[in-house]
Amino acid sequence: MSRVESGRDSGRRAPTLSRIGDPVTILLFAVALSSGFATFGSVTALDDVARHFGHVVSGHSIQDVVGLSGSVLGLGLSTLRASSLVALPLASLADRRGRTPVLRATLVAGLLVTALAALSPAYWFFVACFAVARPLLGATSTLVQVVTVELSTRTHRMRLLAVMTAGTAIGSGLSALVHGLIRGPDSFRWLFALALVPLALVAPWTRRLPEPRVRTGEHPMAHLGEVGHEAAGSVVRVAVVAFVIGVATGPAGGFTFVYGEGVLRMLPRSVALLVVVSGAAGFVGLVVGARLSATLGRRAAVAVGTLLTALASAYAYGGGRTAFIVGYVVGVGAGGVLAPSMAALATEVFAHRYRATAAGWIVVAGVAGAVAGFALFGYVADVVPATVRTGLRVPALVTFLPLLPALWVLRGLPEGRDLELT
Repeated sequence: MSRVESGRDSGRRAPTLSRIGDPVTILLFAVALSSGFATFGSVTALDDVARHFGHVVSGHSIQDVVGLSGSVLGLGLSTLRASSLVALPLASLADRRGRTPVLRATLVAGLLVTALAALSPAYWFFVACFAVARPLLGATSTLVQVVTVELSTRTHRMRLLAVMTAGTAIGSGLSALVHGLIRGPDSFRWLFALALVPLALVAPWTRRLPEPRVRTGEHPMAHLGEVGHEAAGSVVRVAVVAFVIGVATGPAGGFTFVYGEGVLRMLPRSVALLVVVSGAAGFVGLVVGARLSATLGRRAAVAVGTLLTALASAYAYGGGRTAFIVGYVVGVGAGGVLAPSMAALATEVFAHRYRATAAGWIVVAGVAGAVAGFALFGYVADVVPATVRTGLRVPALVTFLPLLPALWVLRGLPEGRDLELT
C-alpha cells in the first residue's frame, strides 16, 4: 500500500508531511492550485463581463469606462464574498464527516458550478454562479490548510503552509495569464469553462488523500458552528484580524482588472503579465514570511503583512500606471508574508475536534470584512470620479487604512510557534 493510501483507514496513523516532494503534499498543492484558478476567474474576467453585459460610453465615471457602475460592481462582488459565509457550515461538516470527504465534495461541486458560469446570459447569472462556487471553493482552501497543519510536524508546518499558499497564488496567476491570452467578446466564457480541466485531472485523485487521525477520546461538537468555550476568545480575536484583512484585500484584489484595464486603459495582456510577474514578489514574500514567523512569531508576521498589504494597495490605486504596478507588486509580496502565518494563526491555536469549525468562523469574518470593503469602496468610487491621474485614491484611503489599529488584538492571542497541536 502506498504512503498516500496508508492514511485512508481512520484506524491507522496518517502519514506525516515533511517534504515538498511528498505525494500527499503534491496532491494538496494541486487542489490549492485548482481552487485558486477557479476562484480568481470571477475577478480576472470582471472587466470583460462588465463590458459584455454593460454599456461603455465616453466619460470619467466607473460606469462610463467599464460599462457598469461602481455600485453595481461593488454589489456583485459583495454578493460573491457574502456567499462565502456558507463556507462555515461546509468547513464545520469536516469536524463531523471527516476532512477529506468534505474537501473532495466541495472541490468537485465548486469546479462544476464555475464551469456553468461559462453559459451566463446576464451579469447577475454570472454573479449567482460564483456566489454558489465561492463558498465551496473557500471551504476547499480552508480544509487544505487544516489538513496540511494536521499532517505536518511543527518544524515543517510553516514551509508546507507556504507551499499551499503558493499553490493558490499560482492558480490565480494562471487564471490571469489565460485571461490575457484568450481574447474576444466571449473570452470570459472560455476561461470559466477551463474549470473542467482540474475537475478531470485533479479531483479524481483526491480519493487518495489521507484522513488526519482523530485524537483518542474526542467527539464531534454537538451543534453546527460550535467551538469550545475555552477557544471562544481566541476565535473572536482572530476573527477581528480576519475582518481587517478582508476590508483591505477584498476590494484591493477585486477591482484590480477593472481599474487596470478600465480606468488606466492598460491592455488586458499587460495586466495579466503584471499578475504573473508579481508571482516572483509573492514567492519572496512567502520566504520572508516563513522566516519572520519562525523568528518573531505568527502574530508579528500577520501584523507586518497586513500593514504592508494595506499601504501598498492604497498606493496602487493612488493614480497612474507606475503607482499601480509598483503598489500591486509590493502588495502581492506583502500578501506572501501574510497568508501562511494567518493560516497558521487560524488553525494552530485550536483543538482538533473543532479546528475546521474555528477556521470556518474566521473565513466568515474575512468575508464580512470584504463585503464591507467592497460596499464602501464602490460607493466612494461613484461619489469621487476616477481619472488616470487621480485613480481611485480617495476610495482606497477611506477603505484600506482606518481599521489597521484593530490589529492590536493580536497581542491577546497565544503564539502558535510555541504550541504543539492538540
